Amino acid sequence: MLRLPEFDMVLPDTLEQAVLALARPGARIVAGGTDIVPNLKHRLDTPAVLVSLARIPGLETVTRDETMGMLRIGAGIRLTQLADHTDVARLFPSLGHAASVVASPLIRNMGTLGGNVNLDTRCRYVNQTEFWRGAIGGCLKAEGDVCHVVPGGRNCVAAMSSDCAPVLISLDAHIVLVSRDAERVLPLADYYCADGIRHTVRRDDEITTEIRVPLPRTAMRTSYVKWSVRKSIDFPLVSVALRFDLDADRPSAHITATKVVVGVLGAKPRIVGELGIVSGRSLDDPEVADIVAEQCFKQCKPLENVPYQASYRRKLIRTLTRRAIQALANGTLPTSGKHA
Repeated sequence: MLRLPEFDMVLPDTLEQAVLALARPGARIVAGGTDIVPNLKHRLDTPAVLVSLARIPGLETVTRDETMGMLRIGAGIRLTQLADHTDVARLFPSLGHAASVVASPLIRNMGTLGGNVNLDTRCRYVNQTEFWRGAIGGCLKAEGDVCHVVPGGRNCVAAMSSDCAPVLISLDAHIVLVSRDAERVLPLADYYCADGIRHTVRRDDEITTEIRVPLPRTAMRTSYVKWSVRKSIDFPLVSVALRFDLDADRPSAHITATKVVVGVLGAKPRIVGELGIVSGRSLDDPEVADIVAEQCFKQCKPLENVPYQASYRRKLIRTLTRRAIQALANGTLPTSGKHA
C-alpha cells in the first residue's frame, strides 16, 4: 500500500488567506487532489504544507462577461460541472467534451479545471513507485540526473497530458494568476514551458483563479479527440484540439482561420503551424481534412515518454485529425455559433 507522507494542512476561507499561506516554505496548492495525492503517494512531491482551496468562495462560478467579451470560468469548477454547463456546451462544445472525457466520473466529480490546466507532466520512467524509480537510478524529474527517454538529454521531456489545456489554447483562452502582490493575466499558450520538471511560468506564490475564453464573434466549429488504451481512468496518449472560424454557419462556408493544438507530445501542447493554406476553402472540401491532418503528422513527433510506440501515436495524430474534421464537416459533432 502506498502511504501519504506527513504534511501540515491549511484550510483558508478567503483568497487573501490562501496566498498568505502559500508563502510558507514548501507549500503546495490542493483543490480536487486527483493529481497531487497520487504524486504524494509516489513521493514525487514532499510538501511541508498543503493549502486547500475548498472553502474559498467564487472559484466555481461561470460568468458571461459582455463588457470583456469573455466567458469567465472559475478555476475551482469541477470537471463534471464544466461539462454540463449550458454556456460552455453552446459556445465551446470542444471544451465541454474535453472535460466530459477526463478519466472517470468519480475523478471528474473531484477534479477541477484549474487542476487540469496545471496538471503535472507524466513519464513512463517517473510515474512509478519510489522503489521502482530507485531500481533505475531515478531520472531528471526525480532523484536522478539522466533522461531515459532521450539518453544524454539535458531537459526533462515528460509529457503534459491535460485534456482541457489544448482545447483552451485553441480557443485563445487566458489564465488569471493571483499572488500577494498582484494579479496577472496571460495567454494560456504562453503559460507552458518545454521543461517537464517545471512546465508552467506560474510562480510558487501564485494561485490560478479563473480561465477567460473570448466569446466567439464569427461562426466557429470546434472538436477535441484523444486516444487512450481504456475509455476511463487512463490519461490520453495523444490528443488533438481543432478550431475552424467560418464566414457563415454552414459546412460549405469558407474557412477564415484554423487553429490546431496537439497534446501529449512533450511538456507543452504544440500549436500546429502553416494552416493558412486551407483558408478560403470550404470545411466540407475533402482535401481540407487531408491537408490539415498531414501538417499535424509532419510537425508533431511524439517521444517514448508515455506507453505505446511513438511511431504509432504519430500515425494516430493524422488519423484522429482527419476523422474529426470529416465529422465536423458532416455535422456529426456539435458546433458553436456566432456570439449574439
